[in-house]
Amino acid sequence: MDKNSSPIYNKKATFVTLGCKLNYAETSTLRDRLSQRGCTPSEGEKADICIVNTCSVTGEADAKCRHAIRSLHREHPGAFIAVMGCYAQLSGEYIAQIEGVDLVVGQEQKGRLIELIEEHYEAKQLGVRADSESHGGICYTTPLRDIKTFVPSCSRGDRTRYFLKVQDGCNYYCTYCTIPAARGRSRNATIAEVVAQAEQAAADGGREIVLTGVNIGDFGRTTGENFAQLVRALDRVEGIKRY
Repeated sequence: MDKNSSPIYNKKATFVTLGCKLNYAETSTLRDRLSQRGCTPSEGEKADICIVNTCSVTGEADAKCRHAIRSLHREHPGAFIAVMGCYAQLSGEYIAQIEGVDLVVGQEQKGRLIELIEEHYEAKQLGVRADSESHGGICYTTPLRDIKTFVPSCSRGDRTRYFLKVQDGCNYYCTYCTIPAARGRSRNATIAEVVAQAEQAAADGGREIVLTGVNIGDFGRTTGENFAQLVRALDRVEGIKRY
């Protein structure tokens, strides 16, 4: 879609990210993609769109997510609120019933988040719902067994440090941990894809890259590669001084 014809063109967005560096990398990439659609970050003014990237590692984390959603609803009345991340995957239907929430997106669908925002934002502005039978927000979540997509992400921590997502999910179902249920099974980008992102970071002025993931030691499980090969390939990227 041409950005000038997007329903979110010339709109303002605000972001709340909770949890790990992986979430921050994903939010940063989402912010860049929204800007390409003409939807830019708000700088103190009222936002048209609010996006919450959630964590669910503890009950306290869940509570912070709910608090963030309700605070945004108070601070930006009438704004379109979209919720993504681990808590969204685990408790999507519950979150969809929180006042003010318009859209909840699970792990498999987060790569389509902007398209879903465009679709449902336009419906909200027209006073109609894409799902006329629904009360509360629209919820898109996928069963754990169907979470298979790897969504590439890279964020700038400061002027020279980047956080580069190389792996997602976990196959180690520890009794105390919700992450495998929230993120799905281990999966990763290819070495070629990661190297291309590192080269772009270097071209943009990056000098340090922090590799992020749920369990980066599992890198290569879905591509037949391994972490040592990744490190050797990244070491050949010109301009990056430190990993």
